[in-house]
Amino acid sequence: MKYYIIAGEASGDLHGSNLIRHLKLNDSEADVRCWGGELMQQQGAKLVKHYRDTAFMGFVEVIKNLGIIRKLFKFCHQDILDFQPDIIILIDYPGFNLRIAKWAFEHDVKVFYYISPQLWAWHSSRVKQVKKYVSKMFVILPFEKDFYQKYQYEVDYVGHPLLDITTNYKTNTNFLSQNGLNEKPIIALLPGSRKQEIYSMLPIMLEMIDQFKDYQFVVAGAPSQSAEFYQEIIKDKPVKIVFGKTYDLLDKSYAALVTSGTATLETALFKVPQVVCYKANALSYQIAKRLVSIKYISLVNLIADKLIVKELIQNELNTQNLSYELAQILDKTKRVNILSNYDQLIALLGNRGASEKTARLMINYLQGEDNELFI
Repeated sequence: MKYYIIAGEASGDLHGSNLIRHLKLNDSEADVRCWGGELMQQQGAKLVKHYRDTAFMGFVEVIKNLGIIRKLFKFCHQDILDFQPDIIILIDYPGFNLRIAKWAFEHDVKVFYYISPQLWAWHSSRVKQVKKYVSKMFVILPFEKDFYQKYQYEVDYVGHPLLDITTNYKTNTNFLSQNGLNEKPIIALLPGSRKQEIYSMLPIMLEMIDQFKDYQFVVAGAPSQSAEFYQEIIKDKPVKIVFGKTYDLLDKSYAALVTSGTATLETALFKVPQVVCYKANALSYQIAKRLVSIKYISLVNLIADKLIVKELIQNELNTQNLSYELAQILDKTKRVNILSNYDQLIALLGNRGASEKTARLMINYLQGEDNELFI
């Protein structure tokens, strides 16, 4: 079968790559064309657009780039028509993907959605679009199934794919020597993958270096960005950058400063105490604040439904607050409580095997189309 997969950021590339691997294991004739990144490409997909060219964060940034975004939609529509897939698989990235779902519906192309948009946080009215345009939704957070049931829409809860990735991870015993690191405890800096995020978060994170001299700081570089880009921000700060080795870094880290997103959950799964950071364009933040109806922004706290890790948002993300919160998670007593909460969080995430389960379900639904498995 022919699969057209659209992911718009680094986390989507990660989850998409594992999905592709299992699609190919279960469908020997799988032909995959995708929007994503190197990880999806490595699994044999034909990469037509890289997420570094499609990741626009915030309302203001989207407005500024409307011309580029319109061209992306036009290209995507034509590329799908040329490829003629059996199914379009959308991975998160709702601003773009929900519009693609509508277009696909109008052109009689079936759509699966893997990793639900966070409609439970804002824009719950968009559930109507999902019900109308999406044939099957595969969700990864335990409370999402109940959320959709409130709207009489049945979804498949498959568990969180990060459980497989972190469980199967094998320690790199040579990580320190390979990257010129010493024996000082490591504080990992995960400033995100988009340029806008990195510009906003990394400078504040770097200010911690002079205040915590007993630790070494290491930046997890996004594969989509160049070393030169990071160096412009870092300048002469004594900090290392490692690319494509985030899990090796987390495995060896004592604490972490993390931009809100999938990385907060990854950090928790590696049992690393963290401070969650988030700062956006001021206007974009004010718009979002009026639309979002959730208590927390990090996946860790959202899934646990309680404050496990401190979140420093917008104006709260400053040198003084970040220094204080970093000192807190370095305290041995505080760390015990965080790690205990991480264990409870992992238990909430359910069973492993999300990527394999999702691939099998997708193929079964496709093969059973005549039996009204589609809505």
